[in-house]
Amino acid sequence: MNIPVLDPQGPVALLELHVMIITVVLCAIVVVPVFFLLFYFAWRYRAGSPRASALHLPDWDHDNLAAEFSWWLVPTIIIVVLAIIAWQSTHALDPYKPLAADVPPMEIDVVALDWKWLFIYPAQGIASINKVEFPAGTPVHFYLTADAPMNSFWIPALAGQIMVMPGMTTQLNVMADHPGTYAGMSANISGEGFSGMSFTADSVSEDDFDAWVSSTKAGANPLDQNSYAALAAPSSYLPVAYYGTVEQSLFDSILMKYMSASSSMEGMDMGMHMP
Repeated sequence: MNIPVLDPQGPVALLELHVMIITVVLCAIVVVPVFFLLFYFAWRYRAGSPRASALHLPDWDHDNLAAEFSWWLVPTIIIVVLAIIAWQSTHALDPYKPLAADVPPMEIDVVALDWKWLFIYPAQGIASINKVEFPAGTPVHFYLTADAPMNSFWIPALAGQIMVMPGMTTQLNVMADHPGTYAGMSANISGEGFSGMSFTADSVSEDDFDAWVSSTKAGANPLDQNSYAALAAPSSYLPVAYYGTVEQSLFDSILMKYMSASSSMEGMDMGMHMP
């Protein structure tokens, strides 16, 4: 049984797994003894047990200060340690934080639609539906928005989920350690076609990525305002599709359609970017 969050394929997912393991172990220090003692006391002091009658002490609660001190001290220490881990991991796993690598990051714009994912490659001038491809070992910087109800973008093997909202952008930095195919999905119920709102993330070699870009550019399908309007109409289980050209600043026009004229400049601060 393959559980992607327990089989990380990149540095972000690996650090997330470490945080989950440490948290579970620390919590188990309290939880496991509590469940053990629950069944032990239920048996030892069951009705009719001679020990229950002999050892019944109604005023036990403050009888042993050392015991009371220990069962308050241990959980307090665990909570403090968890707080420190949460503080450090929150900053280390900031989705906006660029990943350290020997190569510059690749930018990919993501638009959540009803009910499919649109991926736009500004530098390459191409786009795809329900499939994103990138070189292994290269940081990927996603800019995300939605032209549909609020959603959540998630590639479990590479990073945690990130919310996407109309009229705003969020960012996510991921990287795959080696070539592979990973499942991506919507992690936020968004209506009738939610169950089919999934995509494939392919991490490939640099040569394979260049070949894919070239073959996609050779396609005749352009993505402009007219074709985008048709694409944005609600549809479920849409097959993978490619666009050989993309209208310049399409992503920004999708983002700004939700902005009023009086808030245009504010909208630019909220995430509008130029290729």
